Amino acid sequence: MIVRYESDGSIVMITQNDHAQLSGLFAAHWGNTQFEKPRPYGSLVRAAMFHDRGWIRYETGPQLNPDWLAAIDPYAGLMIARHRTGLWQGRYGAITHPPAIQRGKLPAEITALIARSEAKQNSAAETLDSKELAINYNLLQVWDIMSLYICSSEVPKPDHIEPVPLSYSGQAGVPMTLTPLAADTIALDPYPLDQHSLTTSVIFRRLHQNKFKDTAELQTVYFKTAPQIASFRLVPP
Repeated sequence: MIVRYESDGSIVMITQNDHAQLSGLFAAHWGNTQFEKPRPYGSLVRAAMFHDRGWIRYETGPQLNPDWLAAIDPYAGLMIARHRTGLWQGRYGAITHPPAIQRGKLPAEITALIARSEAKQNSAAETLDSKELAINYNLLQVWDIMSLYICSSEVPKPDHIEPVPLSYSGQAGVPMTLTPLAADTIALDPYPLDQHSLTTSVIFRRLHQNKFKDTAELQTVYFKTAPQIASFRLVPP
């Protein structure tokens, strides 16, 4: 769950699944004369759109099954597994900015989970192009960060993501700036999408109560709060 404490004292809450849906939209529209279209396209869009799908159970009860998509689309399942283990390990160094969260020494059970998952990932990747896989992992992180940029701030500030892959040809990635032009408009430079502007939406709940006696009260208030939709427009500089 993404939680924002707003200046008016309210709390905005966005599910990980809704955040991921936004990532998937970016993936679906990625590619133009400057940016190569992702490949395999369907698997990458699916990975981006469902990369946090496993949190649905957690957001209604403390359970998680990270392997559900592998049976449907092995490539997408591999990308999601790599995304998950990468979040514990600085996104494997794929992104230099924004800086990765420094998690310090991981608990033994997390270290063991990572080792099991990475062994499965390595087996699944044996017949795949390692350079293409690295580019696709990088792209998934970019789409994730773009969505987090929109979802995580009440008032977005100028920022950038680096590196952003341009192609699969070995060409170095570039910095991409994100500049708010208005409360609901963000300019991307260079612009990576396949239409001149892209309107996106994110579902959220705004809780006007910000103190709770226990988890049960928080859940009651959350589920009684009607969802709302916020729209944003991504445009060239």
